[in-house]
Amino acid sequence: MRLITWNIQCGKGCDGVIDLARIVTIAKEMADADVYCFQEVSDNFANFDGGADQPAQLAALLPDHRPVFRPAIESVDDAGHVHCFGNMTLSRLPIMQVANHLLPWPGANTKRSMRRHALEVTVQVGFGPLRVVNTHLEYHVASQRNAQIVRLLDLQEEASTGSMTANSHQIEPYTSQTLAAPSVLCGDFNFDVSDPQHAMIQGSSRAGFNYRDAWTTCHGDEPHALTCGLYDRLQWSDGPDCRDFIFVTEDIGSRIRRIEVNGETDASDHQPILIELAD
Repeated sequence: MRLITWNIQCGKGCDGVIDLARIVTIAKEMADADVYCFQEVSDNFANFDGGADQPAQLAALLPDHRPVFRPAIESVDDAGHVHCFGNMTLSRLPIMQVANHLLPWPGANTKRSMRRHALEVTVQVGFGPLRVVNTHLEYHVASQRNAQIVRLLDLQEEASTGSMTANSHQIEPYTSQTLAAPSVLCGDFNFDVSDPQHAMIQGSSRAGFNYRDAWTTCHGDEPHALTCGLYDRLQWSDGPDCRDFIFVTEDIGSRIRRIEVNGETDASDHQPILIELAD
């Protein structure tokens, strides 16, 4: 099972050009992934997407994958036009369950920030159901980010201690739910490896199966590859950093076959990350 996660910055490359076709071409060249997790996907926010329906465009560019877009932000203007911004997951694997978790937003009206979310798509892989959690945490406010991490850990503990699989023969609300303990948590976390917030996830010790940094599990003490600011020095004036991660639960860490960062592309201000898990 191959998964690519990428903050695509609404398809805006370091050349200032918005080009979703370029994003998909580069992602597919990196790997013919079973699951693509994109952050910063926009619909009808003209300053970001030129007024385009980016979820529809990405779905058309990956026709063999089922698209799941859920917004963190869904606002309606005075003319009744809806504007959306959030994460998108596209899966070639069978999808069993979809949940959109709005993350905590303490002090929303006191500091510049935006609503964040975690898009959870449960897919059927060779070893059973797998929860793929695609997220993008707050950039400006560390206290909000802290609360969001706690919520992500709460969700994993809930799934890990109360897992269940839907009864496909009885399609009604009580029996159509799947809650899988194995999970991949990926996205743009807006902290670096040295930040205590990384340790909140990497060192978590909740009931059930906890998340562990897939890079460290696979590469040991080798420094994380840089994932942002390699080519865009305007937004990242302090230089390159590592803020994008893939975490996997302890029960599937031994399944990691490879994890790598594409450090060559400048199609976004972030770099795509690939992970491959054995069935």
